[in-house]
Amino acid sequence: MLDHAVLQSVGKQLLSGTKIEVEGKISRVTRTSSQRLRTAAFELNGRQFQAIEQNAAKPSRWGQLACEGHQVVQFKDVRTNKFVAVSVDGEITEYSQP
Repeated sequence: MLDHAVLQSVGKQLLSGTKIEVEGKISRVTRTSSQRLRTAAFELNGRQFQAIEQNAAKPSRWGQLACEGHQVVQFKDVRTNKFVAVSVDGEITEYSQP
């Protein structure tokens, strides 16, 4: 299970600043090359994750929420390259693990 308080903090920091801080480690917020979405890598409990701003142009339910003005951030496990959670206006939803 992921630490929801940390994910909430990362999502808020990603959308509002130029850096994020997790467990005393600072990571820079960058932009993706094609869509110019904000992204940042961070470590949590010894695992590497990437926080990515949701593309509002996507037809998914998360994209629709972003288009409506909600703050949506996806979290990806770098090792498995799978999305593990999403933050919508600070509310964390973990995806089920098979």
